[in-house]
Amino acid sequence: MDTTLPEAEGQPRSRGPLSRIWPYVQIARPDHWFKNTFMLLGVFVALFVEPSSFQWAGIPLLLLGFLSTCITASSNYVINEVLDAASDRQHPVKKHRPAASWAIKRSIAMVEWIGLGMLGIAIGWLVHPYFALAALSLWIMGVIYNVPPVRSKEIPYLDVLSESINNPIRLVLGWFVFIQDRFPPVSLILAYWMVGAFFMAMKRFAEYREIGDPKVAALYRKSFDHYDEERLLISLFFYAIAGALFSGVFIVRYHLELIFLIPLLAGFFAWYMKLGLQPGSPVQNPEKLYKERGFVLYAGITVVVGGLLMFTHVPLLYEMFNIEWVSTPPLWVLDGK
Repeated sequence: MDTTLPEAEGQPRSRGPLSRIWPYVQIARPDHWFKNTFMLLGVFVALFVEPSSFQWAGIPLLLLGFLSTCITASSNYVINEVLDAASDRQHPVKKHRPAASWAIKRSIAMVEWIGLGMLGIAIGWLVHPYFALAALSLWIMGVIYNVPPVRSKEIPYLDVLSESINNPIRLVLGWFVFIQDRFPPVSLILAYWMVGAFFMAMKRFAEYREIGDPKVAALYRKSFDHYDEERLLISLFFYAIAGALFSGVFIVRYHLELIFLIPLLAGFFAWYMKLGLQPGSPVQNPEKLYKERGFVLYAGITVVVGGLLMFTHVPLLYEMFNIEWVSTPPLWVLDGK
């Protein structure tokens, strides 16, 4: 039987309507919506493959797609916080989250989870049915990650891989805004997945070091019963190398000019790892990385340079590397077209 959870310690018992609603806004984590900008890579690649697909009339669809992705992701955040409440109480910072501090009713939060998921997918249908299917896959991965009996977040390595797959799903979402009859390059999807896994493993590493006690860490996150600093570092190198190799396949096969981006990308990963190794690392809460102004500036420069290189052609490069330039790369076709 569902009842109102006890008030958090120090929290006033008499609250106004806004203060009662606010915890439900918090568990949807709108401050995490910036992560959905990962859709933009899919947009850039779609415009690279088919520049004519861009029309100003498509901008409202892109905004609608972004809204759909944000709302679907918020559904996942809600179920994550509800089902993680008990373990979050073992974390020095996350114990103050609304669900962990008994500031919400579970029944209302579950309705919020389903409602946001349905709304996000419905908005996605207005963009395109394939976009809606991609949004549905994002929601399903949230279920796999959070909900028993699978609850992949508790399984070592699978926790990182099942969470980071949301990155390539976001890429596909951005792609389907402008191109619906083909699938994006698989090599890029795999590279994006491994890059996301690197970010997530770095977060795990920072959390593990911050807690400082293996027994307490295992109470907070079951996968920490297997992990230690050495295993997490080894996994970081695996994800980084796999991401680099798949990126290399994409660069050589589709657009060799991106080879100029490699030094910047290497610097980006090195800087991110440096942040992850700091005490109280900001990578534990990526939504707060904006405070690292130097890193944000560097990341912005990397994105701009990458975007410019996507639409730059240097014939001499293909002669130097003895690679044939492919103007229209073959892609997996949908609908039999």
